[in-house]
Amino acid sequence: MAKFADIIGQEQIKEHLQNALKTNKVSHAYILNGEKNSGKEFIAKIFASALQCEKTGISLGMAEPCGECHSCIQMAGKNQPDVIYVTHEKPGSIGVEDIRSQINGDVAIKPYSSPRKVYIINEGEKMTVQAQNALLKTLEEPPEYTVILILTTNMESLLPTILSRCVALNMKPVRDSQVKKFLMETMRIPDYKADICVAFARGNVGKAKMLASSEEFDNVKEEAVTLLKYINEMEISEIVAAIKKINEYKLDVNDYFDILAIWYRDVLLFKATNDANHLIFREEIQYIRRVADRSTYEGIETVINALEKSKQRLKANVNFDLTMELLLLTIKENS
Repeated sequence: MAKFADIIGQEQIKEHLQNALKTNKVSHAYILNGEKNSGKEFIAKIFASALQCEKTGISLGMAEPCGECHSCIQMAGKNQPDVIYVTHEKPGSIGVEDIRSQINGDVAIKPYSSPRKVYIINEGEKMTVQAQNALLKTLEEPPEYTVILILTTNMESLLPTILSRCVALNMKPVRDSQVKKFLMETMRIPDYKADICVAFARGNVGKAKMLASSEEFDNVKEEAVTLLKYINEMEISEIVAAIKKINEYKLDVNDYFDILAIWYRDVLLFKATNDANHLIFREEIQYIRRVADRSTYEGIETVINALEKSKQRLKANVNFDLTMELLLLTIKENS
């Protein structure tokens, strides 16, 4: 069973929650704010486990779930009756009825077998204004045994009245060295692959873990690198065919842009230093060297700017094929 010691990074959040447990000064509501896959739910479940633990929980002033008592075993099996995961039928929103039926209508019922009732609202940014106003009624006068954990990727989507009644905890990017250590030691990922996943994850352990175990990511990376290696010799028809293939990927297109950006970051770094030791794609050094030799600093900067423009165009719903064609032609002209 996971414990606070298993959380990678996030030292401030760990310290705050463990101090609350040790001193028995737990707030009735917390917001965990951080990007997707950053580990918010992992932390929320560990905190909930510690709150409900029968051996080393809050009543004994300890700050780790024991992993052995009846409550901890129930938590591991996802059937602890006093830890409620708020669900919603509509994928895009958490509606007022979801909050009324699962929190407001339930909160007055005392815990079944634990000292607390813990409500975990994942994707809190999806709560409608009406849903948030309904939640506010509980937040204003919560029963003393209630703890509400709101997990969100966008704290600004929450009403000021909600924010003022919660303790806000912000997830921080985890150091690259910690993410790499986790991938290599826990997931047995080889050094060179760990470096690539770390570069893409940007301090997000969950994303690094997902990329490391994604066969599709490996395939997309290989195809993107092949395209970059040979784009200088490609005909327009071949570039158009490549664009069609990119559109078929299930991976977030921003991940594809990141592959291109990291390649050109390597080109720029090698051109400036002539040192391959710090490159992410160092196994492709002969091609990195070739592109660095034939590209100017201005040309590389043009490509990097074009990548950012392409991201903005797709956000603004500009045609995908047109956006990618402009980008790949800019790469071809400046490589």
